[in-house]
Amino acid sequence: MSTQHKDVYLVIGGSGFVGRHIVEQLVARGDVVSVFDIVQRHHDVPFYSGDITDEQDVLNAIRKSGTTCIIHTASPQHGAKDPSIYYKVNVDGTQAVINAAVAAGVRKLVYTSSAGVVFDGKDVINLDERAPYPEKPFDAYNDSKAKGEALILEANGKGGLLTVALRPAGIFGPGDRQMMVGLYQVYQRGQTHFQVGGNNNLFDYTYVGNIAQAHLLAAEKLVDSTTSDSTSITSASTDATLVDSSLHASLHRSLPPISSTAGFRRVPTSKARPLGPYVTPPANAADIEGAFNAPFDPTKLTHVIVRNRFDQFSENALAVAPTSPLQVAGQAFFITNGEPVYFWDFMRIVWLALDPPTEEGRKRAQRTPWMIPRAFGMMLGYLAETWSALIGKEAGFTRYRVGYSCAMRYHNIEKARRVLGYEPEVGLEEGVRRMVESFKAENGLA
Repeated sequence: MSTQHKDVYLVIGGSGFVGRHIVEQLVARGDVVSVFDIVQRHHDVPFYSGDITDEQDVLNAIRKSGTTCIIHTASPQHGAKDPSIYYKVNVDGTQAVINAAVAAGVRKLVYTSSAGVVFDGKDVINLDERAPYPEKPFDAYNDSKAKGEALILEANGKGGLLTVALRPAGIFGPGDRQMMVGLYQVYQRGQTHFQVGGNNNLFDYTYVGNIAQAHLLAAEKLVDSTTSDSTSITSASTDATLVDSSLHASLHRSLPPISSTAGFRRVPTSKARPLGPYVTPPANAADIEGAFNAPFDPTKLTHVIVRNRFDQFSENALAVAPTSPLQVAGQAFFITNGEPVYFWDFMRIVWLALDPPTEEGRKRAQRTPWMIPRAFGMMLGYLAETWSALIGKEAGFTRYRVGYSCAMRYHNIEKARRVLGYEPEVGLEEGVRRMVESFKAENGLA
């Protein structure tokens, strides 16, 4: 039986959006946690100020806090005028964190990557983690995140350090200072009826609390699957071996559907169904009705499935994988809500939540959409960028935004569900409600 000690956490970027939610979840469950950042926005945990690109700053924070597990969430937001800041923080800063972690003997490092590391502007359809980084990245931000992720995964096992990278997609929730602000500005300008593209592109969004939960799961399961050193095998590694065997045995049972938004709907069968009208009840009527009304266990594997050779968990795929995808260390995981929706439908859910109902209905959010074809949108974006460059201002409508809003982008999270035990707890509608209520409260809106 494992006798692991509780980790002491350092959240790098803990004043930021994702980082703050991770800190809150760690505090809520009674863990010891500190924050390393350049700005202190909260005062409920120890704080260390420093520059992520300064290895000594990071090392000092690790040693003073007694850190055994680093969760690295720090990253500049999209939209920086100088793209070099992305490489400074996401590449140079990540290397400094790795160096400091190895120097201090830290055992675990969880990195917040991005689903965008595999995006090159083309459609992403149910993609899993075997996909390589694109030859031509979509933008500097995603390129820098890919390079940072590569450093993290390459560092696994060096100096006793175990690493893992999580790839969230379309992050939203309370405390968001980017997506929510942009959507509110569109709402204020009365432009909610404009739509670029036909809205037939499925898109992944992820509630920030679910992402925080995934980070904690990854940290807990980040154990050495071989040995802790050259001479002994730890109880943790023994447990990891047992878990790997158990996972392998479960791969031919399908996972239950994700129901955090749509809710669970039990499918009637001959052994579990409502009885309905009858003259004479069947002999096992109580068993049939009881089975149908029994509490739903979301962790229970259900129907038998047959893997094909193209599947990431087929015997062929497992045999040729460079490292076992059934372990956590050295792996990347897509993290989403597992319920992709049409791109503009999500926007309209937010606008409806912002729009107070009146006797005439929701005036702003329920206007008939005016669709701009993608090709025409690209031309308008080019013209807007050209004009903005001439007058020395930042363009509000760009080809980047057109490409982003028209692309199909949803990911396969089976690996995270099976290996990390990740299940999104907060659905899209509930997440939007929490985000909008928080935004209204912070900005004094009715």
